[in-house]
Amino acid sequence: MSRIRIPTSVEAAPAASQPLLEAVRQQLGATPNLFLLMATSPVSLEGHLGLFSALAKGKLSVQTRNRIALAVAEVNGCDYCLSAHTYLGQSLAKLSDAEMEANRDGRSQDPKANAAVHFAAMVARERGNVSGKDVEAVRAAGYDDGEIVEIILHVALNSWTNYLNKVADTEIDFPLVKARQAA
Repeated sequence: MSRIRIPTSVEAAPAASQPLLEAVRQQLGATPNLFLLMATSPVSLEGHLGLFSALAKGKLSVQTRNRIALAVAEVNGCDYCLSAHTYLGQSLAKLSDAEMEANRDGRSQDPKANAAVHFAAMVARERGNVSGKDVEAVRAAGYDDGEIVEIILHVALNSWTNYLNKVADTEIDFPLVKARQAA
């Protein structure tokens, strides 16, 4: 049971959150517990959806965004987000099981994506304390400065949902995937 009260439905959420939750439900076909949890603070839900939507228009592919989410969730030991992004990795991003296992280790089978995932995992693990050499490595793999900023924002966005789910102990409503270790 969650440590923070989660509305049981879109209709039970605060009125200001209901249109946002309805949009989530229409897009995903369901309203995952994460979004119902965020809905307890309409501004938090709005902020999350705004940043998520803006980043979806960025240069990083849906596959790389999901790879980063898996890497960060593993670093932070978030079973909810590992479960959600494994499901989304299979159904939306069409990533193989082997690729998602590599992502959880901060790697990718795709050479360019490998640099982004490794960098994202390092940013999460080191709390942003990376070297100039680390930044140069991701740049040398073909990412421009704007894409590097996007990678960092994806780390931040995923860390926010990891922390929220861990604090709330959100009930997992996806097929369960457990973190191997938390940093």
